[in-house]
Amino acid sequence: MTSTDSFWLATIGIGLTGVLTRSSFLLFGAKLSLPPALEGALRHAPASALAAIIAPTLFVDPSVDGFTPWNPRVAAAAVAILVAWRTRGMLGSMAAGATVYAALRLWAGF
Repeated sequence: MTSTDSFWLATIGIGLTGVLTRSSFLLFGAKLSLPPALEGALRHAPASALAAIIAPTLFVDPSVDGFTPWNPRVAAAAVAILVAWRTRGMLGSMAAGATVYAALRLWAGF
């Protein structure tokens, strides 16, 4: 098998896998029921995916080797988390975090 054949076989296999897994809920509908524990766990999947995307950029400063507490992104995230916890509003927490990050970058020299 050549590398071109392997490429097309992998591409078609990945495409079919994606289509079948995503359309299974449409095809089976009410016939397929998930256990309550799994449904409860799936409610946290979007937040977990977002945390997995944000955490590496939040805690690792490319200008410094490893983690530093003086990273302005950590302070901005802490303020955003605090505002989100107190107000339960996403727009306000995003604005507060962005404001703190901009202030630390522009005026504090971080």
